[in-house]
Amino acid sequence: MSNLPTDIHPDSRCRLPPPPRPSESEAQKLYDSHVTPNEHSIRGLHGPAGIYLHSPSLAAKRRAAGRYLRFEADIPPRVREVAILVTARSCQCRFEWAAHDEEARRNGVPEMTIEAIRTENSDLSGIDPIDALIINLGRSIFKQHKVDSRTYAACIAQFGEKNMVDLVALMGSYAATAAVLIAFDMQLDEGVTPAF
Repeated sequence: MSNLPTDIHPDSRCRLPPPPRPSESEAQKLYDSHVTPNEHSIRGLHGPAGIYLHSPSLAAKRRAAGRYLRFEADIPPRVREVAILVTARSCQCRFEWAAHDEEARRNGVPEMTIEAIRTENSDLSGIDPIDALIINLGRSIFKQHKVDSRTYAACIAQFGEKNMVDLVALMGSYAATAAVLIAFDMQLDEGVTPAF
């Protein structure tokens, strides 16, 4: 027997029921693309897609932007996953973290980097310099609400202006997803221990 809160639907594991399959063909294609987890949808309907699909127009627009930021922007997968983990941790979004910690490992993020993000360890000595730069950027954005000139200059030197815009937009997109996951109280899978 599950110990879900009383306002959680057992089939969706969040406060909304599973989204209905829409009747319009374009919306059906979008829905069907999320039914089974795949490379573009890590969690299928159990996760942000299952929430966003309650607003099909929003889901379509978010999907296009998300696809660009995750797969078409010039953000290497390792950089992308470090940025997502920093965002998930900064937003205290356990579901987002659980969805991406294994993805980060698959994309070459070292355990030391993952642990530094998870524990919010301020000391980043020994961490890969690019990972440390992304962690500092994320902490500056989400914790200090200000990016100092030195961090900004280092990011521009490392990533360039276009990729810096894309990287910050990626973090912002995952912060928005964290807000949705938190508001609708998306639960972790049975047996998954919260990372923080």
